[in-house]
Amino acid sequence: MKKVLFLCTGNSCRSQMAEALVNARFGDEWEAVSAGTKPAGYTHPKAVEALAEIGIQHEGRSKLPDEYREVAFDLVVTVCDSAAEDCPVWLGQGKKVHHSFFDPAKTDNMQDFRRVRDEIIAALSQILAQAS
Repeated sequence: MKKVLFLCTGNSCRSQMAEALVNARFGDEWEAVSAGTKPAGYTHPKAVEALAEIGIQHEGRSKLPDEYREVAFDLVVTVCDSAAEDCPVWLGQGKKVHHSFFDPAKTDNMQDFRRVRDEIIAALSQILAQAS
């Protein structure tokens, strides 16, 4: 089974949604986890709600990437939406790629959480294919 790590700053929205979506939709081939450089300490309730709307139950935990330093990842994906954010530098194993997604926590608008969820869904096949 291939392993992917999604990294962002707070690990409350984008990386959590990406983790849940990969595990739900690509779980036969991929195992996903997520982390953030400055963990928010929670998974945003609207991210959880956006996932639940499409039948995915997620109980994520906001955490530091240090928990995964020794894991042999096939792919490490940063999902920060701009260079102004504190995107982490991953020094562990795995091919590193970047794919920006807007941070819906900035607006706290449910429509933005849905939009980002759908953008992640649309991009996942292409993102995961980069592990090859």
